[in-house]
Amino acid sequence: MTETGEENLFQDSIFALSSGSLPSGVAVIRVSGPHVRTVLEAVAGIVPAPRRAVLCRFRDADGSAIDRGLAVLFAAPASFTGEDCAEFHLHGGKAVVQAMLRRLAAMDGLRQAEAGEFTRRAFLHGKLDLTGAEALADLIAADTESQRRLALDNAEGGQRDLYEGWRRRLLHARAMIEAELDFADEADVPGSVANRVASDLARLHDDILRHLNGFRAAEIVRDGFRVVLVGAPNAGKSSLLNALARREVAIVTEVAGTTRDLVEASLDIDGVKVVVTDTAGLRETDDKVERIGVARAKEAASRADLVLELTDPGGNDSPDVERIWTAPVLRVATKCDLHQDQSGRFDHRISVVSGKGLTELVAAIGRRAAEATRMDGRVIPTRQRQVGLLDRTREHIGIALELDELELRAEHLRLAGDALGRITGAVDVEELLGVIFAEFCIGK
Repeated sequence: MTETGEENLFQDSIFALSSGSLPSGVAVIRVSGPHVRTVLEAVAGIVPAPRRAVLCRFRDADGSAIDRGLAVLFAAPASFTGEDCAEFHLHGGKAVVQAMLRRLAAMDGLRQAEAGEFTRRAFLHGKLDLTGAEALADLIAADTESQRRLALDNAEGGQRDLYEGWRRRLLHARAMIEAELDFADEADVPGSVANRVASDLARLHDDILRHLNGFRAAEIVRDGFRVVLVGAPNAGKSSLLNALARREVAIVTEVAGTTRDLVEASLDIDGVKVVVTDTAGLRETDDKVERIGVARAKEAASRADLVLELTDPGGNDSPDVERIWTAPVLRVATKCDLHQDQSGRFDHRISVVSGKGLTELVAAIGRRAAEATRMDGRVIPTRQRQVGLLDRTREHIGIALELDELELRAEHLRLAGDALGRITGAVDVEELLGVIFAEFCIGK
């Protein structure tokens, strides 16, 4: 961001409701910027000592009371945004909060915060880097325990420390090469320094490659472990989806071909998000709409992390259709309260009526999901943006290792360092800011 852009941004003070939907027992309105102390004096009649909550009466411009609550000052730079910040804790009634927001909006120099603007100011004041900001967005959006743990690790600087360490190694290698270029005739710069740093660059290249291989686990944590149900019409796919979701997600009838499109439900199994997809029954058909459903079923299965092939032992067996999926498969016999099958061709036998076998099936899905998201304490990339820049970093290091010309080798190391710096925001990221911080809710 240009200096002028930053100056204009920080001239305004911003405010927003930061505590979520109303009504609630307590609402928190946050203010940040150069007018914070003026706002406290005008609204609360006091500027509290920093980090001390003071009980006071909040007043409108005409002196009438809005509510009675707590006012807190977080003085710069020891605040979330790095600016003076204030919080007003008041009762969470809609009318109370709206009256306070109208009061703030009418004051000179104040405006409603945009999505993610508090966090954006924190970044611009050096309170956190881009990986920390992205992790904070993930932490706010976390629905499962695995999502919370991954986001919290990165919010506390796991990615930042790793990438900054790699960037220092690149800077050191580049410095050694340029020293050989510029001072080759000096006694304290031994020859072939560039060759000696090559071994560390090769290790760094491999470190980044292994790091990139962990992205799939992060994707599954963020977006869910995808389980797709396939099988013949009336094999019990929709009934199983409803049983797993514990609600009526899909329509269940005795009419074959009821499900024509993909129907999804998200589950939390042992802290991992699992997305289960019901699909159209697999069979050859002349019905144009049903053919589209069958094609979508195959496509969904081809993108699955786990496929459950359902069969009703007392009905039609799994149809002879092309299986284009490569994901692991669990073969499940359904309606086992009506039909007994001892053939040994199934991994699980279930009944959604009696509940038999469902606990074991869910446990099996949970084990697969846990294995797919296992990180063993590793720091892993969590965004496609990070993956793209890490790939670019790795490519430039690889090119540098293959080159004999020291000038070109140093240039590719510079490009590698720049790509790595863009991940944390250390290098030229102005065009990324709007995209990243737009993901946040208002008030964060």
